Amino acid sequence: MNPVFLRIGDFTIAWYGVLMTAGIVIGAIIAQKFAAKRGLNERLMSDLLFWAIIWGIIGARIGFILTSFSVFKNASFFDYINIRQGGLAVHGAVIAGILVGVYYTWRYKINFYRYGDLFAPMLGLGIIGGRLGNIMNGADTVGRPTNSIFGFRWPDWATAFHTSMCNKDAAENLAEYCPNGIVTQPVHFTQLYGVIIGIIMVLLGYLWLRSRKPGYVFWQAILWYSILRAGWEETFRLNPLWVKVYEGPGKFDVGFFTATQLFSIPLIVVCIFMLWRISKQPDQPHPIETEQSETPSSVPAGVA
Repeated sequence: MNPVFLRIGDFTIAWYGVLMTAGIVIGAIIAQKFAAKRGLNERLMSDLLFWAIIWGIIGARIGFILTSFSVFKNASFFDYINIRQGGLAVHGAVIAGILVGVYYTWRYKINFYRYGDLFAPMLGLGIIGGRLGNIMNGADTVGRPTNSIFGFRWPDWATAFHTSMCNKDAAENLAEYCPNGIVTQPVHFTQLYGVIIGIIMVLLGYLWLRSRKPGYVFWQAILWYSILRAGWEETFRLNPLWVKVYEGPGKFDVGFFTATQLFSIPLIVVCIFMLWRISKQPDQPHPIETEQSETPSSVPAGVA
């Protein structure tokens, strides 16, 4: 795979950034259309989307740095801020997005959930774009070696993958499977697992948006992304185990618990609690439905 989308002299734009940005932008457009359809403040929604994306990227980068200390042992300041080659943690983006929502709730006295619920398709589309970018980068979010039927052998021409994974000095590598600089061992195709998770999140997001309970979609999206990421994708990723509870059946096939898995546990508990609280609340019509119900259905006789 060639991770570079565009090269102008020494300046390059990576596929990762292009594809992830495309997913987020498409998701933002969809959220804006839903806001208009529901009678929400469209200008406020635009501002909220803008700042949620900006701080979401910052939060995602901080989250990645905090959970990937080994990657930044001898890093420069530019290495910390360079996201063009990957290195974003979705849970960090979610936490930053929640903080933006808390600020908007305080500043504008809004029901944040009415707006935050509309972020669900954007979350899924951003995940799809990011994981497709990971596939183009090759070296990002690599899976553990496996001899199961799910094993994927990266083609010899995927130089970015082989160069990175055959580097025995890298924090996480497959150097022991690298005769002549080529990884010959099949691995879990975790980047594709991530794409599938993103697709699932988009489809579920549209189903959840039928709800009339503000906050239901917001917490469902965080809950199921956490479950799918920690229980499926992360289990098979070649990530360091912060608390080594299990690693097997081979040396690398599955592993518990990575940083993401550990952080997901309390987040899942919070989501379940919040969904329980929301389930106790009555349905609430969207603002546009309230306006329509207050508008006379007919014009009285004699009134022009």
